[in-house]
Order: sequence, then structure tokens, then C-alpha cells
Amino acid sequence: MKIREIYADIRCLPPVIVRIDGRNFKKTLSQFGFKKPYDKRFSQAMADSAELFFKYSGLNPLFAYTFSDEISFLFTELEFDGRIEKLDSVIPSYISSALAIELDLERPVAFDSRIIPLNQNNIQEYLIWRQNETWRNFVSSYGYYTMLEEGMSPDEASSFLKGKKSSDIHELMFERGINLAKLPLWQRRGIVLHKERYTIEGFNPKLNKRTLTTRSRVVQNWDIPEFSSDEGTDFLQKYIGPSL
Repeated sequence: MKIREIYADIRCLPPVIVRIDGRNFKKTLSQFGFKKPYDKRFSQAMADSAELFFKYSGLNPLFAYTFSDEISFLFTELEFDGRIEKLDSVIPSYISSALAIELDLERPVAFDSRIIPLNQNNIQEYLIWRQNETWRNFVSSYGYYTMLEEGMSPDEASSFLKGKKSSDIHELMFERGINLAKLPLWQRRGIVLHKERYTIEGFNPKLNKRTLTTRSRVVQNWDIPEFSSDEGTDFLQKYIGPSL
């Protein structure tokens, strides 16, 4: 029957993005009492789950970008010889498990996964695309839940907002005393996880002298620039480097 595993040898070459998305999270998370449209506990748990993946999964992402219930992992080297079947199963299952632990959930959650093959020239383009989606999600979420608070049904709120531009919803919120531009940056731009090198001082007893050792750690960055800006280009160049 091994011959019937027809997808087992489909492979990809780095660089690739593996993006995972929560399955039915809008309904699932409402059962756990999270605040809408944003709850920092949940965003922190997503970032912490991604950090656990960096540290303990045995895989080696270079960079990650997360907002809402999605995480994009950038890989410039791949385990499993790049087998898509493995990557698309191991990564979302790891994050599902990590998130359940981080939030102490009594019910299971699930993520789906997809592979996005890239080259050095469009890594930034991809991240700009997802950050633009972060902004759209941010604006529409505040609009939707504000309409619900004013008494609209979910269908009425969706119908009312349908076809409205982000600027229109932004103005609606401003009229209600909510300045979206002043809300936390992580809600508007997302969160980045990257590796950072640092130096520690030690002592070598054999040489009887102090030594400097370079190590790597995972950093969560909740205060990131717009990836489409000059500052954003410099930011990505710093943490992704030659991969851009």
C-alpha cells in the first residue's frame, strides 16, 4: 500500500513561508471568554506558542509574523528534506498543542497550514501583504464589534459594513470616540519573532582567561514598523538579512 501514498514525496525548496491559521477560531474563542475584538492574553499566547516552536520544535524558522489567529514562519532551511506533507502536518499540530498549553484550554483547537514558495525578491512583498491584511482585519473587527454593541445583529453588522472602505470605518469609529490610530501598535501592525545574537562573558580555566561567546535567542517584537516603509525595509534587512 506504500505506493498509494501519492503525496508523500512532494517537496519544496527554501525559502518558503509556512502559514498556519486557526480553524473556526471566531466561534471557538468566544467560548473561552476572550474580549472582542482583541484580547492581549490571546495575542500573547499566540506569540508565546510561536516562541516555543522556535525553541523546541526541532525545526529552524528564521523569522515569524503573527496577528489574530495566524502565524507565518519563514524558513531558509528545511527539515524532512522539504517534504510538504510533513511540514503541513507537524507545524500546525505543534502550534495547536502549544496554544492549548499556553491558554490552559479544556477543549482542543486546530490550525490549518499552507506552503508559500518564495524567492529572495518577494519575501518583503509577502510580509507587506500580510501586514496590510492585519490592518484590514483590525479596522473591520472594531467596526463589526462596535456595531454589535450598538444593538445590531451579526448579520446586520456585516451587511452595514459590507463595501465600506477602511477609511469609512475609521471615520465611523472616530465619530464614536474611538481613534483607531491611537490603539496599540501590535493590534494595527502585528507581532514579529526573530533571532538575535548576543555576547556573554565566561572564563576558560584551561587558558586561565576570560572568553566571549556569541549565542542566539528568540525575541518577541510588539513594536514594529510598517514593512512597506524605509524603516520597515531596514528592520527586515536586519533580521532576515541576505534572505531578502
